[in-house]
Amino acid sequence: MAKAKRMYGCTECGATFPKWAGQCGECGAWNTLVETVVEGATPSGRAGWAGDKANIKTLAEVSVEEIPRFSTASGELDRVLGGGLVDGSVVLIGGDPGIGKSTILLQTLCNIAQRFPALYVTGEESQQQVAMRARRLDLPQDKLKVMTETCIESIIATARQEKPKVMVIDSIQTIFTEQLQSAPGGVAQVRESAALLVRFAKQSGTAIFLVGHVTKEGALAGPRVLEHMVDTVLYFEGESDGRLRLLRAVKNRFGAVNELGVFGMTDKGLKEVSNPSAIFLTRAQESVPGSVVMATWEGSRPMLVEVQALVDTSHLGNPRRVTLGLDQNRLAMLLAVLHRHGGIPTYDQDVFLNVVGGVKVLETASDLALMAAVISSLRNRPLEHDLLVFGEIGLSGEIRPVPSGQERLKEAAKHGFKRAIVPKGNAPKEAPAGLQVIAVTRLEQALDALFE
Repeated sequence: MAKAKRMYGCTECGATFPKWAGQCGECGAWNTLVETVVEGATPSGRAGWAGDKANIKTLAEVSVEEIPRFSTASGELDRVLGGGLVDGSVVLIGGDPGIGKSTILLQTLCNIAQRFPALYVTGEESQQQVAMRARRLDLPQDKLKVMTETCIESIIATARQEKPKVMVIDSIQTIFTEQLQSAPGGVAQVRESAALLVRFAKQSGTAIFLVGHVTKEGALAGPRVLEHMVDTVLYFEGESDGRLRLLRAVKNRFGAVNELGVFGMTDKGLKEVSNPSAIFLTRAQESVPGSVVMATWEGSRPMLVEVQALVDTSHLGNPRRVTLGLDQNRLAMLLAVLHRHGGIPTYDQDVFLNVVGGVKVLETASDLALMAAVISSLRNRPLEHDLLVFGEIGLSGEIRPVPSGQERLKEAAKHGFKRAIVPKGNAPKEAPAGLQVIAVTRLEQALDALFE
């Protein structure tokens, strides 16, 4: 086998050079050369590949049997993964420091180790620290094997001997390969280490969890190709000092994206929240201005969340528009629609919007609820405590239907809501028991129904 050759490639134009330089000699870009490895292949190996007949099939001949999965013993994690963990899959989990990445993986692996062989590889903590966390969380510790190592060649060699069903790498930014001279955490080290792990997972059938650090902007640290190589990318959301943690899938080759798992942080680790609507709807007993409940769709289920608005007279030349969990640009657009088609100006008002619980609502179904909360705060008129609102608002003032309207109404009826204002296209032929559905087609009709 020929020795691996080190080259330096430009991330801008792709040109390669035998030595590192501050500037690319082809495109002139500065500080874009990163270390790469060029594997030397034997002539016999190439001849063997050229002589093999390619395995070509038509789509009709390809087996479409469902991919076998196994449970992680956490219903919310299984939901985000698409129904369970797939053999040979590589899952990347990112999130802010202290959000709970290592905690949920340690809980998951301790439970999986009771049924299958599992290996926890830590490059940031000692074995004693991992054991202390497991004892603090009252996790079963007799089956899970722990390894402290940062060299990827040693990790893969040990994994070939132990043959684990599931393996955790905590974290990928601390792992390095001996084929490269750059420091761990660099672009080349992360890319090559992840590529070796992905290749090992596909060859051995071992499911691998990778823990990824994030940058100040919240994106996963390292090269963007890291997210392309893995099968699933999960993001932990929520405040580190808050009680709730949201696990969101942004890429999943074995399931739906934008699936959401809800967990609660306790002194015994992360506990799954099977009914998140009940958590997000913890409201004051009396109705207050600027508060309304909407039904948002996350992945494969509806969730009821509270939208709060505060509208106050602005003493600035340019009134503020502040949103938490909502799109700020969309708020500015909807306020213009409210002025043009509703006759309610807010050009001299500061508008603050918040989604309770730290949930990010980016779908257009929040438009009508957003406007209802703004008008309620502006007029200081509270809305009914058992009122549900959802719908998209167009620039001409029309109320457009949103997907999965029937499921949203059923979720509202299950939690005791008595009245719902929805787009006409989402009005059911037969409303759920105990729920009065008011269908509207224009913004003016919605305002009349809200404040009749």
